[in-house]
Amino acid sequence: MSTISDNYLENVKTLFRYYKSLGDKSIAQLNDEQIHQYLVPNSNNVAIIVKHICGNMLSRWTDFLESDGEKEWRNREGEFEDTITDKKDLLAVWENAWTVLFGAIDPLTAADLSRIAYIRNEGHSVTEAINRQLGHYSYHIGQLAFIAKALKSDDWQTLSIAKGASKQFNKEKFDKDKERKNFV
Repeated sequence: MSTISDNYLENVKTLFRYYKSLGDKSIAQLNDEQIHQYLVPNSNNVAIIVKHICGNMLSRWTDFLESDGEKEWRNREGEFEDTITDKKDLLAVWENAWTVLFGAIDPLTAADLSRIAYIRNEGHSVTEAINRQLGHYSYHIGQLAFIAKALKSDDWQTLSIAKGASKQFNKEKFDKDKERKNFV
C-alpha cells in the first residue's frame, strides 16, 4: 500500500521530469544564436537562465543531506555571465545538472522526508527543500519557455494545449473513463 509520503516522492520526481521536458522542448526549438538573444536590455537570455538553473542544481543536489546546499565552490554571480558557447555546450551543462538532481532524489524514501537539509545554514525538511527547488526551477523554466516562444513567434511549437484546441482536448479527456493518474 502506498503512503502519502511515497505518493509525494513519486509526484515530485514526475514533476521534475515534466519541467525538464518543458525546458528540453523549448531549447530544442532554438539555434545557437537564439540561446544568446535578449528580449530586452538588462534581462537574461536562455543560455544564462540555463546556466543559473544548473549552477543552483549542482550546488543544491551534490552531496544532498551531507553538506549545505549552497556550496563554497558555487559562483552564483558568474551564473549570470553569458559564457556558454553554443547549444551543444548548453545541453551538456543542462543534462549534467539534471543527472545530479535525479541522482539525489531518485533514491529518497519516505523516511528521508523529515530529515534536515541545509541551504545557506537554514534547515529545511527534505520535503521543504524539494518544494523550494521545484518552485525555483519551474519559475525559471517558465521564463526560458517564454523567451523561446517570443523568439520563435509563429514557428513556436506549443508545449501545452494549442490555442483554440481546448474543447477538442477536453472532449477527448471526458470521452474516457475516470482513472487515477498523473497529468503528465
